[in-house]
Amino acid sequence: MKRSVALRLSAVLSTAAAAGAIAVALPSPQASAAVGTATGFASSNGGTSGGAGGATVRATTGTAIHTALCNRASSSTPITIEVQGTINHGNTTKVSGDSCNTAADKIELKEISNVTIIGVGSGATFDQLGIHIRDSSNIIIQNVTVKNVKKSGSPLSNGGDAIGMESTVRNVWVDHVSLEASGGESEGYDGLFDLKDDVEYVTLSYSTLRNSGRGGLVGSSESDTGNSNITYHHNKYENIDSRTPLLRGGIAHIYNNHYVSLNESGINSRAGARAKVDNNYFQNSKDVLGTFYTDQAGYWQVSGNIFDNVTWSAKGTDNNPAGPNPVSNTSVSVPYSYSLDNASCVPSIVSQTAGANKGIRTSTGNCSVTSTPTVSPTSSPSSSPTSSPTSSPTVTPTQPSGTNLSLSGGADGSSKASGTSYGNVKDGNMSTYWSPSGTTGDISVKWGSATTVSRVNIREASGATGRIGNWQVLNGSTVLASGTGAKAVSFSSTSLTKITFRITSASGTPQVAEFETYAS
Repeated sequence: MKRSVALRLSAVLSTAAAAGAIAVALPSPQASAAVGTATGFASSNGGTSGGAGGATVRATTGTAIHTALCNRASSSTPITIEVQGTINHGNTTKVSGDSCNTAADKIELKEISNVTIIGVGSGATFDQLGIHIRDSSNIIIQNVTVKNVKKSGSPLSNGGDAIGMESTVRNVWVDHVSLEASGGESEGYDGLFDLKDDVEYVTLSYSTLRNSGRGGLVGSSESDTGNSNITYHHNKYENIDSRTPLLRGGIAHIYNNHYVSLNESGINSRAGARAKVDNNYFQNSKDVLGTFYTDQAGYWQVSGNIFDNVTWSAKGTDNNPAGPNPVSNTSVSVPYSYSLDNASCVPSIVSQTAGANKGIRTSTGNCSVTSTPTVSPTSSPSSSPTSSPTSSPTVTPTQPSGTNLSLSGGADGSSKASGTSYGNVKDGNMSTYWSPSGTTGDISVKWGSATTVSRVNIREASGATGRIGNWQVLNGSTVLASGTGAKAVSFSSTSLTKITFRITSASGTPQVAEFETYAS
């Protein structure tokens, strides 16, 4: 007998209350689902629709997410879980039920199907808490940030993987997510996106993977070669040591991605893996494609890629880089249709679309970007958001007045060009400057305690004006403002300890003389 909507709502509310969580069913039994349609291999094998057609629940804690899964009629009952706020160890507990199998130290999607998890409102951040998918199918994860998940140190979660899948997983679409670490294995982190032990028909699209020793793998060892049919497109990999991804066996389609600062190696096809590598932009990186750290060869089909300031090591017994002039050594076909952006416009397209809280915009397939779809919650949440959505930035035509807060702060950033310094952007001296090691990069101003900022002013050094193209102003992974060209910009007053100016395109090597910050 079917349970009434009222009874299901009552059960969700009572369980959530008992767990100290917020999990509220929205009025429509067929409310919102994921934005857009699954692409790549996730569109094959019957497709990936997640929780489409089911109820929609709002969750602001990890316990509420687990509660929503456990209060379904069965483990396959479709559900969309709209997530808002910060999900962490402090608000995540194990919840029991006939339709779930959860855990306290991660978001556990185990032995279930037909689920969508989507970030809404002011955004959803899984802080030091990984998402684990095991023995499950038809899962969508969209518009969320997962960061700083550790396998050693404290707190521990998900074996150090931001998103991990294992043991008979089928049809997963991970889209418009931001996956981040703060170092490599020695700092306690593992992979950002790891698939192993029989995972197939997965797509990672329009996402960012940053600041990690390991981007991700397909197959945990040279004998784990049963994982296949994985698509990676329109993602940005930045400041990653290796594994972008590491492929052991199977087929992967890798297209229209932007790779920046791959420090040791990139796409590592080995143990019989075959990679179709189309129209990617590789920049300021080393050994971006080949077979590395093994004598068990992998293969690749290449076309339309751009290699911008890429270096290659010498061939050896356990080292077979595809460059310096990569050519195909296999042929790979895929069962779905797709449109390729020209590699030359990939940095611009990816900078406008990839990652959480970017409006879930996508490429049109001809070097332009779609308009922003509706990504707000389907109805008002039960409690006020923790912060208001970012308002549109206002360009300030004149130089700001008041105290330049940067003068009392510190500075850091991504890799810098020889002879330049991070501290040059906050010394009040227009004759000194910071430059990235290439044409894109991050420069940040930071303080020892929370500081309120509502305006920034980017000033280019004399002789370098007009070089900066597209940029973003960031508070962590939250975009405060974006635009083109160095200028003064106002945004909603924000309390923070670090603010970042990210240059995503430029006409030459930028020279940022001053990164000024103001309270009002």
